[in-house]
Amino acid sequence: MGMFLDNYGFLMVAIIQQALLGMSLWYPLMAGQLSLASIGFYSLGGYIAAIMGTSPVFAVWRETLGPALYPVEWLIAMLASVFLGLLVGIPALRLRGIYLALATIAFVQVLNVVVLVLDVTGGAVGLFGIPQPFEKRIAYLWFFGPLLIVMLLFSWRLTRTVAGRSFMAIREDELAAQAMGISTTYEKVRAFVIGCGLAGVVGAMSAPFLNTWNARQSSFDASVACLAYVLIGGARSIWGPLLGAILLVALPEVLRPLKDARLIMNGIVLVVACIYLPQGIAGLLASLRRKVSGVA
Repeated sequence: MGMFLDNYGFLMVAIIQQALLGMSLWYPLMAGQLSLASIGFYSLGGYIAAIMGTSPVFAVWRETLGPALYPVEWLIAMLASVFLGLLVGIPALRLRGIYLALATIAFVQVLNVVVLVLDVTGGAVGLFGIPQPFEKRIAYLWFFGPLLIVMLLFSWRLTRTVAGRSFMAIREDELAAQAMGISTTYEKVRAFVIGCGLAGVVGAMSAPFLNTWNARQSSFDASVACLAYVLIGGARSIWGPLLGAILLVALPEVLRPLKDARLIMNGIVLVVACIYLPQGIAGLLASLRRKVSGVA
């Protein structure tokens, strides 16, 4: 068991980390908004944690707070992401569909340019030697595991509240939601900001986990991967991001014996899932459960 955890501890934590990142996109999608901005807030949160963990300016903080510095980093990353999310979301969420996606991609690119020219972020090289609270990667489950449980409970509860129903009403028909008295702009911004705050916290947790942070963390490929977790897993289920992350993060490891061919197989699996699982893995499992219940 110990050898298994040593060999696959990083993979297990990475699945939960990526599931949380996918979940940060799930909230805007819940309100019918195709946003790719979460990876930018993920990068922002990581830079906040990396700077606080390595910069001489925060040396007194590190000496005074010790391990308690990590929750402080998470809180600051969340507040900064929520504030910036409001600044970006209020004007951007008046757009719809592909135009919103393009606007959020542009935001991520602007953020990348900013971090590349700043000395405090390490420029193109990035920041290295970020203090790590745990020696073994599997121990980072104490970071990401509780957060995943909290967010799953929050998502489950959200779907049963007035706010959650407003999100889903906007997703189904925005004009009808407006006719029913729902402030669609307000609700879309609220869903967007929830995702921004979560992405910022995940970034702040990920910086010590990865031990290094640079602009590659917010690449366009990373944005598409996060969206794939939600769509393949099931955009209409709270379990979708987790199921998608389990498949897409673990698949390259499972196919490792195929060497370079595993990339081809990975692509084939994605195409097949998109064509034959329009409701994602969660939708397939729900359909199977209904059939079994009907037979029983």
